[in-house]
Amino acid sequence: MSQSRFNRPSSAPSNTNHSHPDVPKNSLAGPPTRPNFGQTSAFWAIRLMLIGFTCLLCYNLGPFGFHGFPAVGLGFLMAMVILLAELRLRRAEISGLMGGTLGVVLGLLASLLITLVISRTAEPEPTKSFLEFTSLFALGYLGLVVGSSKGQDLRQIPLPHSVELPIPGMQPMKLLDTSALIDGRIADICETHFLDGTLGIPRFVLHELQLVADSSDSLKRQRGRRGLEVLQRLQKMPWLEIRILEEDVPGTPVVDQKLIELARGSGSKIVTNDFNLNRVARVQGIAVLNVNELANAMKPAVLPGESMRVLILREGKEPAQGVAYLDDGTMVVVDGARRFINRTIDIIVTSMHQTPAGKMIFGRVDDRGDSSSSRTVAVPHASGDGTSSGNGHAQAPTPPSPRFDPASPTAYTGQEPQ
Repeated sequence: MSQSRFNRPSSAPSNTNHSHPDVPKNSLAGPPTRPNFGQTSAFWAIRLMLIGFTCLLCYNLGPFGFHGFPAVGLGFLMAMVILLAELRLRRAEISGLMGGTLGVVLGLLASLLITLVISRTAEPEPTKSFLEFTSLFALGYLGLVVGSSKGQDLRQIPLPHSVELPIPGMQPMKLLDTSALIDGRIADICETHFLDGTLGIPRFVLHELQLVADSSDSLKRQRGRRGLEVLQRLQKMPWLEIRILEEDVPGTPVVDQKLIELARGSGSKIVTNDFNLNRVARVQGIAVLNVNELANAMKPAVLPGESMRVLILREGKEPAQGVAYLDDGTMVVVDGARRFINRTIDIIVTSMHQTPAGKMIFGRVDDRGDSSSSRTVAVPHASGDGTSSGNGHAQAPTPPSPRFDPASPTAYTGQEPQ
């Protein structure tokens, strides 16, 4: 799903500045931000209550011998100091606040130890009080300043790998990758009700799909538009909830890594056909739903000794060998079937072989001629290069071309990259 997967040029083509007809013009724009006037008015009301409370408290208590209006003025001055401290702390970072709080606590503890030592001395009482208050204010101030300046170092403290901070406002769902939308089979799976619930499409995935649909290459443009059509097809299914996610992962330019981080933070699953993304996500403990693996798992099982009817399409590598294909793309290598090219014959399954590209079936011609017990009828399929040797082993056939960009190095072809 990275940029190299679709071989996009470094500079965007001239038509990328125009919105695709299938995507609204404001589809890539975030929601407008509005000031919260209700919250602001509530804060100002609380501030006015604080000023009135401090003025009333000083008027009734009369601290420091002040009474009447001087006491009210003292209360107003205290309220202003508190509000100024609030304005200053609102611009401070969390790390600075934590560091300053920790520094003040440590400074007060050190001042307490110094006070215990001073109380044991024979100095006059005024001198003791002066030293105690001086140590209290000095160490408290030093702890606040030093702790706030060193609070930035708290970010560098490594957290345990098991600690994961969930993304607020996100529920676990199935996140669709660009390759899954371009492939198109995800819509067929959803129509059969095997996949329901909430399907999430991050905004950066939709943006990448739009770039592919606006590509100057006709093949890429056709596949990008097919992905947009698949998305519209999914949105028309009433039992599905298609949600466009505005969450992003800042500092991560690669779309694959963004999708992995988003899935990790929300506990979601990734639906993709990308081989590399599939492996990387599973190494990091993220659940992946791979349509290609589902298709390989749903191929019918054939046991040795069963009979089937196949159409021999071409000759094999070994002498007297014929090759056929089932309707799901499974290669069938038949010994002694070279003379039956372009003919439908009955065969007996002798063995099966699992390859990275899928299953291969080996068989021999059924000389009994009883076609009533045939299990499967194969249809013509695109020819491959799989052949068999005399001992029953075969080379892997050329897998079918992927459903999206075959020129990309990360396109899933069923085989591990060399």
